[in-house]
Amino acid sequence: MMKIKAQHVFACIFNAAAHYKLSIVFMFFLAIVWAVDVSVHSYLQKLIIDGIADHPKNIFEAVGMPAMLFILLSFLMSTVFRLYEYLVSIKMIPEMRKYIGQRYISHLLNQSHTFFQDQFTGGLANKINDLVIYVPEIIQIMIDQFFSRFLMLGIATYTLWLVNPVFAYLMLGWTVFFIILSLFLAKRLTNLSDKWSECNSLNTGRMVDILSNMVALRLFARKKYEYEYISEGFEEAVQAEKRLNWNYFWVWFTYGYSFVFTLALNMYFLLKKRELGVISVGDFALVISLNVAIVDVLWQLTWQFSQFTKCYGKISQALRVALQPREIKDAPDAKPLVVKQGVIKFQSVTFCYKGIDPLFKNLSVTIEAGQKVGLVGYSGSGKTTFVNLILRLYEVTGGTIIIDDQSVKEVTLETLYRSIATIPQESSLFHRTLYENIKYGRPEAQEVEVIEAAKKSCSHEFISRLPEGYETMVGERGVKLSGGQRQRIAIARAILKDAPILILDEATSQLDSLTESVIQDSLWQAMQGKTAIVIAHRLSTLLRMDRILVFNKGQIVQDGFHEDLLKQDGLYKQLWSSQVGGFLSDGHY
Repeated sequence: MMKIKAQHVFACIFNAAAHYKLSIVFMFFLAIVWAVDVSVHSYLQKLIIDGIADHPKNIFEAVGMPAMLFILLSFLMSTVFRLYEYLVSIKMIPEMRKYIGQRYISHLLNQSHTFFQDQFTGGLANKINDLVIYVPEIIQIMIDQFFSRFLMLGIATYTLWLVNPVFAYLMLGWTVFFIILSLFLAKRLTNLSDKWSECNSLNTGRMVDILSNMVALRLFARKKYEYEYISEGFEEAVQAEKRLNWNYFWVWFTYGYSFVFTLALNMYFLLKKRELGVISVGDFALVISLNVAIVDVLWQLTWQFSQFTKCYGKISQALRVALQPREIKDAPDAKPLVVKQGVIKFQSVTFCYKGIDPLFKNLSVTIEAGQKVGLVGYSGSGKTTFVNLILRLYEVTGGTIIIDDQSVKEVTLETLYRSIATIPQESSLFHRTLYENIKYGRPEAQEVEVIEAAKKSCSHEFISRLPEGYETMVGERGVKLSGGQRQRIAIARAILKDAPILILDEATSQLDSLTESVIQDSLWQAMQGKTAIVIAHRLSTLLRMDRILVFNKGQIVQDGFHEDLLKQDGLYKQLWSSQVGGFLSDGHY
């Protein structure tokens, strides 16, 4: 997992802010105006009170000007805040959330196949959502709270110094204490917030994992186990939040009593200075007003500091995944893949999964243009890995895979995927309509082409019987359909794609024999003029293949036609015999 540093977090924040310079500049402008306004308002109040305290004959003439300025300033501040609502809350924040969401979901969509195998889907969604929510929030905290409040403290302290240096020193001392303590605690609070955020994200992933496997949960009567499993996660989150809030408790405890102590000292010196006639009634009111404002600001800063650390922790934890480097990506000079013939070559290919001995060692094989090649062998022998390497879902450790004299490493992944139509062993559909799921194979296809593909995959008949037909929503991952129906939709999608290379990984394994027979004819027609690779455990589906590759422990141990392989005393004959007359004594599918 990538280690996130402060520069990563602030780079993310500044990147988002840089796209909305006008709004950010206005936020700083408003922060400055507000910081100045607090002291100016208090100073105008002082002038009004001093004017009244002198018992003038014409009170309106004596305090008219400061009173009018006081009202005008209030009007201007109200106007500025309305502009803030428009430029920031209405225009910037929603657009910034969209930008952040698009930026990081784009990064995830480009991630390698192995990345998603190591992550909870729900956890990934939760992390992107955290960035969308907390990056704009932390920008507002940094400008609207920290910048404006600290600026206000500086101006207010200077104003107090103009009245009497003692009051400025008192407030300056407390402010320095506040800043030093905050900086001292920042790292600890951020780490605790990060751990709490990680617990919440993990629990979201666990909940999605449980809810998406409800059938297995019921069939294995594991409700109690799963309840205890997620409860353990909730308990970890509770303890993490308690540790975080307990630290905040002591922070607020320290700040709170120091506030009271500072106020008591201010009150003592105010009374003493007034008694000596050093300050006026207006000065007395000014100091009290600024002290109340400063205490309120410091309380807000205390709260906002806790919010900042929580936001920082959420962003840091999200970036740990969102910024994960891509294992497989386009080469800097990658070119589009152009498939004219469909020749696929493995040249001395070596491959191993992480932490496991190599599966393929110097594997070399050529699939000629337009060949229909079947792959057979025990489970784990390398058949699916073989096609996954062609798709570059995994990176070869050594050697090269070439399609029409173009290394798959030197072409863009986008054009590689466009050139290959795949029907995977586990068909997964989007929670969209049947029409949208089939059309996913070729978005520009016309309705008549979609229906034709559905007919070739034997899907049209069952779709037509549904109340909403092609507009029927299939549910998450296609749960409203049977396994066979999902497989037929996946086949229709691949037929519609009409790519020059076709890969079938147990494409008809979930179909009944009659439907499989019909679809096999359609698939055979779809294979014409294409290079096709078919993985099948049911060997009878490979009788029409031009060639069959027999895999065993990462090696191609036999290569030939069905009839020729049966004449040899090898693994293929054993596999065929086991399906015709019984089961093998060793190995499994």
